[in-house]
Amino acid sequence: MGLPQMQSVGVGHAAVLACLHTQCFTPQEQWDTAAMLSLLGSAGVCAGLVLVGEQPAGFVMLRCVAGEAEILTLCVLPAYRRQGLAAQLVAWSLAHARAQKAEMVFLEVSVGNPAAQKLYAQAGFEQKGLRRAYYPDGSDALVLGHVLECGG
Repeated sequence: MGLPQMQSVGVGHAAVLACLHTQCFTPQEQWDTAAMLSLLGSAGVCAGLVLVGEQPAGFVMLRCVAGEAEILTLCVLPAYRRQGLAAQLVAWSLAHARAQKAEMVFLEVSVGNPAAQKLYAQAGFEQKGLRRAYYPDGSDALVLGHVLECGG
């Protein structure tokens, strides 16, 4: 199967990212190829794709602007979960944000997703706020933040 490998990807991978996203999210939360193209064409947006062997297994998308970064989405295909790939995607995001001189990384995570909450807590994220009825299903989102150390 091979060791997981990370690679930076752009608009040329929009269809692959959309395919992964549709396999990981409910229909009302899925981003199609057009959405991926639009986001990847936006200022400061980048994506990291994790491959197991040559198989795309998940990705993360983030935006770095004005000293802050936001993880826009992160997903791992169900068949590849619980293998450390999500942690690898988070680590890639933090490293990329540091390289872009971001001082803080933010994200939203559903109150109904304890596995993701645990992942982010282990990576050093802390709750900064709450967005009521943020998701299409009406669930709240925890706003999490991670302060990036200078030079680290």
